[in-house]
Amino acid sequence: MADAFSSSSETVIQRVVDVTVKTNTPLDKLEELYEIKKTCEFIAERQFQKVALQFPDELLVDSVAVAVEIERNSNAKPYILGDTSYGSCCVDEVAAEHVGAECIVHYGSACLSPSKRLPLMYVFERRPMDPDKCASAFRELYPDTQSHILLLYDVNYIHAIKDLQTLLSQEYPNLVCSELVVEGEQCYSHGWIKRKHDDTCVSNQDDNQVVCQFGRQFSLKSGLSITDYSMFYIGQEGAVLRNFMMTWNRCTFCSFDPITMIGRTESISINRALMKRYYAIERAKDANVVGILVGTLGVADYLTVIQQLKETISRAGKKSYMFAMGKLNVPKLANFLEIDIFVLIACPENSLLDSSEFYKPVVTPFEMEVACNKKREWSEEYVTDFRQLLPGGQSHVPLSDQQEDGDETDVSLITGALRSKNLLISEPAESSCGSSVVLRNQMMTVANTNSAASFLAERSWRGLEQKLGETPVVKAGKGRKGIAIAYEEEG
Repeated sequence: MADAFSSSSETVIQRVVDVTVKTNTPLDKLEELYEIKKTCEFIAERQFQKVALQFPDELLVDSVAVAVEIERNSNAKPYILGDTSYGSCCVDEVAAEHVGAECIVHYGSACLSPSKRLPLMYVFERRPMDPDKCASAFRELYPDTQSHILLLYDVNYIHAIKDLQTLLSQEYPNLVCSELVVEGEQCYSHGWIKRKHDDTCVSNQDDNQVVCQFGRQFSLKSGLSITDYSMFYIGQEGAVLRNFMMTWNRCTFCSFDPITMIGRTESISINRALMKRYYAIERAKDANVVGILVGTLGVADYLTVIQQLKETISRAGKKSYMFAMGKLNVPKLANFLEIDIFVLIACPENSLLDSSEFYKPVVTPFEMEVACNKKREWSEEYVTDFRQLLPGGQSHVPLSDQQEDGDETDVSLITGALRSKNLLISEPAESSCGSSVVLRNQMMTVANTNSAASFLAERSWRGLEQKLGETPVVKAGKGRKGIAIAYEEEG
């Protein structure tokens, strides 16, 4: 049975899906790619008994072989974490705690966001990169050898950066190579720089400005700012490059793809991308009900930024509801039509979610603060790391005082309607149960109001109704066979 609106059930069952599966790595190369010897030394030095091995989807084919080698060469019991709760670049400490793991070994791409619950070891994927061809593409993109250039790269190419730096450092005296940094004494990454302070900092050392951001550290020459440098990125187009380009949006970017061996000047219009984000901010200003999406349980201070967001949203006269639903998709968020806009709490690489397919926009904590905090203005600065927004952070802006603001109004750039900038003055106090008590009439009758509940009351369909005791009991009968698109008795 098939028509214009459906397809045959047999076609669906017989359909062949092409899936690119990574072949298993030979046993003699496991040590080189997965640093098994160093991993076992890390486990033995700290005498761990239970170890969680977190693999991204593309490396799961080697997970069993790696776990067997680690168990054979150490006294620890390994547990494989396959399906991460959120992005695979973040450390899934919650899943590790479910099995009682004493430490985590994170394989593959990593956002290097700070995690503080369990001891952690990073093992980056050693992706192939030809330093000679990369250096050749670099020279074509930067013919001026006196240019100030900052070298950035995906973490999976760290093993080849030293060779590339050797090829270019003599020709380009103003070339600055970034280094990977991890925060805390519990983080270990094969001898890379360890740092105890905040993950985002700007300090001066020997008259040079040292910048630490997104797990990278680099030193700028005295008298120069980061806008005086051009950025050269090694890696594929994706979340890492997009995060760098949005944060340092006043710098020119070039990139080299080690897979295609092609270097190019990034032509993505950052101004257009920023205007799309500003449109989302205007939608946030118009919103009355905000959904806070918890997109990480491992990045440090995520609970603190949630509380700060709740207070910011409340002071703006809006209602907020918190959602913890793992990996996001369109059907999940479509279940909550009463929410006007969502704000995603995630690591910097996963915060910039393309919400064009979603029914309601998804914004970052920084964008929500621009919409709700009068003291924070939209400028050339764009913040993807929510830890910078917290007190003590580089981009922290305190909340405005409502008594000083007064009842100001402005005009929505989307609907053209007037909206109040300070609705909280006329809002009733919020009770502990999450609803508000308001005056109903002159007889002092009170009623509970709730944004989500009032929306539900206006719906024509409110979900399945139990009707306990009203439905007669009937004998179970034989039902139809097949699938809904074509039952057997329908021919």
